[in-house]
Amino acid sequence: MTVTPAESQRIHVGQGEHFVTADPDVMLTTILGSCVAMCLRDPETGVGGMNHFLLPEGAGSGTDAGRRYGAYAMEVLINDCLKAGARRDLLEAKLFGGGRMFDSLKDVGLANADFAERFLRDEGITVVGGSLRGRGGRRVQYWPTSGRALQRAVTDQHVPTPAQRPARPAPIVDAGALELF
Repeated sequence: MTVTPAESQRIHVGQGEHFVTADPDVMLTTILGSCVAMCLRDPETGVGGMNHFLLPEGAGSGTDAGRRYGAYAMEVLINDCLKAGARRDLLEAKLFGGGRMFDSLKDVGLANADFAERFLRDEGITVVGGSLRGRGGRRVQYWPTSGRALQRAVTDQHVPTPAQRPARPAPIVDAGALELF
């Protein structure tokens, strides 16, 4: 049976979340600014997934506080892929995000991107693609079984002053697409 895009299952991975699958009909998606998403897979078994983290490291309080940090997000995605049948020696990753969102604030995106690259290098996991740093946000779609990734820049058409802002924010518009294999 051939699956059309309308029949494929789209799963959104939000901040502090991750998802692992070996289903060829699943496409994972997320929207990133300064956050980073790791797309991870074993090309032989087809097991793969995506995470989405906000900050590289930190201490949090509460049951799920650690989920927003890269150190936790990376470990849990790797471990869940292994539990689902992936082989550690075959894992390959694509990294997305880490954009610089505001000029006047600390560059959190740079810290996130640097952390993700360092973490994977220390773990011996090969980075085979992706798009880190730069300016602005991006929308990422990832098919874990094939490793195919599609990135679209997300920009605001106009950034109004506080006095010009409407009661409802303007919609986010896709500014273009870049497909990564």
